[in-house]
Amino acid sequence: MLTQLDGILSRRGMSSPIEWSMPSAARGRAALLVAEHRASGQEIVRNPHLAEDWANFAVRTPNLLAAVQAVLGPDIAVENTFLVMKWPGRSFEIPWHQDGIDARLELHPDRSLSAWLAITDATVANGCLHVAPGSQRLGYLPVKKEASTGAERGQADQAHGFTPDTTTPVPLRAGCAVLMDSRLVHRSGTNTSDGARIGLNVRYTAPDGIVRRDATSPSVVPISGTGW
Repeated sequence: MLTQLDGILSRRGMSSPIEWSMPSAARGRAALLVAEHRASGQEIVRNPHLAEDWANFAVRTPNLLAAVQAVLGPDIAVENTFLVMKWPGRSFEIPWHQDGIDARLELHPDRSLSAWLAITDATVANGCLHVAPGSQRLGYLPVKKEASTGAERGQADQAHGFTPDTTTPVPLRAGCAVLMDSRLVHRSGTNTSDGARIGLNVRYTAPDGIVRRDATSPSVVPISGTGW
């Protein structure tokens, strides 16, 4: 039986894998994204679900949405998305952090979760997620700015003792996703493979799941239910 400290997903703070797309369709989208962004070398696209049909569709795919609703209930909205592209031959890693807190807002851990969608295959070599199972029990950590992305999020440091022996890689096939507690500490390393690694991070929330710190926080986009 889960305790309040364990959170809403599992004692590990995550649930995986969940299929959101056929692998061939996800890889086809990845090829289009590579062709679109290779010349600029852009690594992060913020909130593509607001401007791109494919991303708006991805956050609503039936199997993924059903998995989110099973945890949060029928009324679901997207608060934020990040498309992250790791190009081969470029040093780019994302440090240990939590998705549910930043300088603008805090997501209630019982009324929100994050999802990471693999658009390409995600492997240890190309910079898949690494998680610290059970780290949601730490609660939210202090917000700091990341040097690599400029994002301000709850971040862990060496004092928390996260090492390869206490953390777990989460390789995913293209078209699969992992759900994470909003407080789960995770990171991703540099892509050392020959191809791009592309993933979409999504923050889902139920009604009353957001504590706003200022008026600049974006409005949520409801995708299911009538409680909005």
